Amino acid sequence: MSDIIEKTFGQRGQNERVCRVAYTLNHSQPILCTIIDDTPLFYFDEEPLDDEINIEDFEGTALEREIHLLKEEIATYDRYALFSKKDEEKRLQEFSENFTSIENFHTGETSEEINPLLSILEKSRLASAFLELAEKHKITIKKSRQVEDVFYDRRAGTILLNPEMSEEDQILLLSRELRRHWQHRQGALINPLLFHPDNAILVNRLQEADLSASMIRIAWELQLSGNRAVWDRIEDSPMSDLARAYVREANQDFRTINNGTASAAVFEAWFLSERCRQQDKKLVQAMLADYNGYVFEDIQSSRTLTAELISGLGSMPYGKNYLSVHANIIMNDPIFTEVRDRSNANFLWFIKFERSFKETEHELQNDPDLSTHDIRHVVKSQTQDPLHASEPAAKIVQLFGTQETNSKTENSGKPSRRFAKTGKNDRHLQPGKGENIIHLRFGSEE
Repeated sequence: MSDIIEKTFGQRGQNERVCRVAYTLNHSQPILCTIIDDTPLFYFDEEPLDDEINIEDFEGTALEREIHLLKEEIATYDRYALFSKKDEEKRLQEFSENFTSIENFHTGETSEEINPLLSILEKSRLASAFLELAEKHKITIKKSRQVEDVFYDRRAGTILLNPEMSEEDQILLLSRELRRHWQHRQGALINPLLFHPDNAILVNRLQEADLSASMIRIAWELQLSGNRAVWDRIEDSPMSDLARAYVREANQDFRTINNGTASAAVFEAWFLSERCRQQDKKLVQAMLADYNGYVFEDIQSSRTLTAELISGLGSMPYGKNYLSVHANIIMNDPIFTEVRDRSNANFLWFIKFERSFKETEHELQNDPDLSTHDIRHVVKSQTQDPLHASEPAAKIVQLFGTQETNSKTENSGKPSRRFAKTGKNDRHLQPGKGENIIHLRFGSEE
């Protein structure tokens, strides 16, 4: 169909007749039509739909839905209206009963449920020594769902253990916290934020690596005692690389277990892994959130304390200290001290720059020699001295007498004798003792 006025399928219509609608009947010759309507394009077989019927159906459905919701609300109000109002005394009584039940709720489990884990740990020689030290200092071990896994609370003297974990995980993490308590008693559990940023990175790595080495050794000793499940858990975990390093040394010579060689191998494998980057990121975030600053401001004293801390970390209840021999290497080898991640290194540089800037600014504010008030005070006292106010700083002394030249001498072309000897009347021009003299010479020396 087309609504072109002048042409319809290539034929020109008459000018006096205007084609409004053009259509065909069974693909035959087009027929011109001049029917004018509000809808000029229409079909003869079109059946108009009754819109009023659809509107009535829609309105009826929406009305029924609203009525249903209203009935539900009325039923809810009626249900609450059936309850009688409680008096004030009864409400206070119920509140006190609820408060008593909450107060008597214990998050920790009984000691009977923690004993099976302790009996398993006692089969390890190292873990049993840690348990004896904890018992000596009255450290209580109990289960609690308020912690994510295991947490050693130094102030409360408690080790909290989450009972939702598997038995193998509970044993491994409990051995880790027992080793952390050992670090505390040896004076090696110092907050890394107290050190200089460069040494804080090393201290944090040392503490975490020592905990991992102790976990591997306790799991190996339990495996030797017949409890294979804990060691299998280590091999199936991300700590399998540390386990292989320990087994390599222990299988070659069993004496490496007590002399610390196997633990030192685990310690070195920890530093060669990506665990350094993860621990550095956590420590850098803690440094950015810290506002107190480090305690050991002198970097040399911080390094000395770091050497002592390395020896404290390597101590064992029995056997040889596995870190004291390697203390010098640990403090100077880039494998142990270098910050490998670029973002961590950038943040660490920013932390050191910010702290050094604050220290310098604080020193300038507190130094009396560099304060502007003292400088102004000294200058003011010198300018207001009455003894030196009237005396000049120096006198100008004329070395040779001069003679005036008349106009005839100047026009004669002869050189004038402008310099003459000083007479006796010039004694008052002689300098006195202690006076500053400025020599002024006129003309050439010839």
